[in-house]
Amino acid sequence: MRLALFQPDIPQNVGAAIRLTACLGVSLEIVEPCAFPLNDRALRRAALDYGPLAVTTRHNSWADFLDAPARGEGRLVLLTTKGSVPLGEICFEAGDTLIMGAESAGAPDFVHAAAALRARIPLASGARSLNVVTAAAIALGEALRQTGGFAG
Repeated sequence: MRLALFQPDIPQNVGAAIRLTACLGVSLEIVEPCAFPLNDRALRRAALDYGPLAVTTRHNSWADFLDAPARGEGRLVLLTTKGSVPLGEICFEAGDTLIMGAESAGAPDFVHAAAALRARIPLASGARSLNVVTAAAIALGEALRQTGGFAG
């Protein structure tokens, strides 16, 4: 199980995703370019004291992300407000990669097309969306519960 952020806009969300994935024992993949400068120093600063626990991979492009060996291990599951399948109806697999779109624009059509599943988290009437890392935590929690993947 892994989490991927597609071209994130907000550095604090990258930091929160690093902490989330470190605490849950899953890897984080960041598909660049980001809307902010992202270098090794910035990653260390964002990771705070979770850096030693975090497994973070940066991909220079969507094509590099798709070419990564991890893509052969499972499906791409896109979390999106436009998802056709409610999160609770998905049967997750241990090799899945949960991918989150950019905070400002979501995921472009080519990311939607590459996803094996497009999931949505049902929200209360009138609610538009969750913070990207909050949504990732909900989805990862369900995926790890189903696959027996919780660390510790």
